[in-house]
Amino acid sequence: MSLAAQVAHLFRRELMLEQRQKYAFQGILLYVISTIFICKFSFREIQAVPSWNALFWIILLFAAVNAVAKSFVQENRGRLLYLYTLCDPRALLLAKMLYNALLMFFLAMTGLGIYLLLVGNPVQDYGQFLLVTFLGSLGFATVFTMISAIASKAGNNFTLMAILGFPVMLPLLITVIRASKNAIDGLDWSVSWKFHLAIAVLNVLVVALSYLLFPYLWRD
Repeated sequence: MSLAAQVAHLFRRELMLEQRQKYAFQGILLYVISTIFICKFSFREIQAVPSWNALFWIILLFAAVNAVAKSFVQENRGRLLYLYTLCDPRALLLAKMLYNALLMFFLAMTGLGIYLLLVGNPVQDYGQFLLVTFLGSLGFATVFTMISAIASKAGNNFTLMAILGFPVMLPLLITVIRASKNAIDGLDWSVSWKFHLAIAVLNVLVVALSYLLFPYLWRD
């Protein structure tokens, strides 16, 4: 079976697992919505654009930790060993990254809609902001999926996940915040394209390195 076919089968498996554990997804969605409501009642309306922008990405970051970081942590060693005997480990990694990217994008779009409605809407260039939201969601999904895989080999150590995630997430988060700030201010695409390119390059690097190194990681 080709790698693409394996990824498709494993992706369907992820969807089936999510359907059986709806409480996990509903809990994450409830976290996002309740956090936004707390922001609404605490701040009423945030006038400062940098604060509005930073708060939005902080909410998404912690949603990603809760949603994506469980990718490999929730799999026991016996099930992982069984999967590795059936398919290419890279297919498993890509399937989880694809599923987590779609999950994060859905959470980001849902959170953004509620956030704009309740906290205020300073965004001037929606096209740029949606692009940055998509790239940022993809980055969160890929980074935390790989970190989850590493942590699963260290006894599901969440402290290790935090230590490994910080240096990787920091440049991505800073770049995403700068790019989205430009979109909120309505600056021209020619001003922000370098930030879009930097986020895309970071995402490609994470996926490429994960694809190359994961087969060696799971053998340990």
